[in-house]
Amino acid sequence: MSSSNTKEAQRIAKLLARAGIASRRDIERMIVDGRIALDGKVLDTPATLLTSLRGVTVDGKPVAAPAPARLFRYHKPAGLLTTERDPKGRPTIYDHLPEGLPRVMPVGRLDLSTEGLLLLTTDGELKRALELPATGVERSYRARAYGNVTQAQLESLMLGVEIEGVRYGPINANIERRTGANVWIEMTLTEGKNREVRRVLEYLGLEVNRLIRTRYGPFWLGDMPAGDVDEIRQHDLITFRTVLSRPGGGKAASNLQFAVRSRAVEPAPRPSPVPAPGGREPEGRRKIEKPEAKKPVFTARVTPRAKDEIAIERPRPSGKPGPRKPREDGVAKPARAARARAHRETQEPRPGDFVDRPKGPRGPGKGTGRPGPAGGRARPGGGKPARPPRTRK
Repeated sequence: MSSSNTKEAQRIAKLLARAGIASRRDIERMIVDGRIALDGKVLDTPATLLTSLRGVTVDGKPVAAPAPARLFRYHKPAGLLTTERDPKGRPTIYDHLPEGLPRVMPVGRLDLSTEGLLLLTTDGELKRALELPATGVERSYRARAYGNVTQAQLESLMLGVEIEGVRYGPINANIERRTGANVWIEMTLTEGKNREVRRVLEYLGLEVNRLIRTRYGPFWLGDMPAGDVDEIRQHDLITFRTVLSRPGGGKAASNLQFAVRSRAVEPAPRPSPVPAPGGREPEGRRKIEKPEAKKPVFTARVTPRAKDEIAIERPRPSGKPGPRKPREDGVAKPARAARARAHRETQEPRPGDFVDRPKGPRGPGKGTGRPGPAGGRARPGGGKPARPPRTRK
């Protein structure tokens, strides 16, 4: 087999770190503690070189092949330690991470009182690349500090500063705003040494009372709620690692622009209820229906009865109820009256009946139908003469 096809041997700590077991330093401690074995033989040196993790066990459990690296954003609240366990029993980030996450390692550390963006990864090699000052990945912070400082003093930090024998690299610092006796300062650096921001601002005579990490490389905190976790998309992570691997790629990788990330832990979908036989709702999931609003009841008025309907009991003028017989001819009163009037008009007037004068044009002194001064006038068709008018004496 040619050397080009042979995998390069690497230290076991590096391979296990890439597999997400732990950081290189922690793996070296695990080897010293006798927790890692190869083909059943406990290893006693971290200098062991391997081309793969075949036959390697940790605490008696075989190590799976390295899975693709994953990277998560976590908004660390103040008051949590960036460690897996604390001898004093203080709360850690692992006590508050949501369930469903894989085994993750923090990229760098945030102090107990520091809050903001903390990256978590499953890959030890990615963790190391992000942490090393040599890669030049930028970190940004917002610090609220008590005291007075000028912009000129902050700009002097671009040349670096040495404090108590420790040399700190260039820091880009700017005054954001002043609020009473406090001042908000934005700072960007590439080293991330222990308590670097606090020590540098204390060197300038400021007392930091709040510190928030807002960015790590191209990944921003944004408006992410405290305690929330989401995952960097695999495509964005591959792009970031590709740019970072180039010479001097830390600056370019830090200036990449990525879209909003999806959540790491999605809530499990709620199973749809299975209907019970017969269409009944399963126990414990009885469907509650809203009561229908009662519609107003329409009460119809009593209508006139038809000819062949049963008689209705109605009170009579005498107060005695009795059945009212339907009319034999089934004709209403108005029709009956009209028929009676037509009948009278076709009959010859009887003696003593009053009849209407024939209608026609009225002449002078005529048309009133009243008797004139000459006496009464007989009705057409005979009959008694009209009564003569009375005269006053």
